[in-house]
Amino acid sequence: MTETSHRGEEGWELADKSTCGGLRADLKICLLESDCCRKEKLTPRQCLDQRKAPPECYHLFEYFVACKKSMIDPRSRFRGPKGY
Repeated sequence: MTETSHRGEEGWELADKSTCGGLRADLKICLLESDCCRKEKLTPRQCLDQRKAPPECYHLFEYFVACKKSMIDPRSRFRGPKGY
């Protein structure tokens, strides 16, 4: 099964088992299924940079960035990193 599978579907697992892997997969799916990538043939990074992605993708991106930042936050040693 692939990393970009929908979470919650029976029988699918993520290949990336890292702390922020679930957010990364959901962000990737959101961007690849958007009109920006499908119709305009832009890369997911270009869609984010040019502000052409749907709002739900931006929310996932913000959560993903917060998850990555929490991995280097010294206070997260006590609370644990954020993530799915």
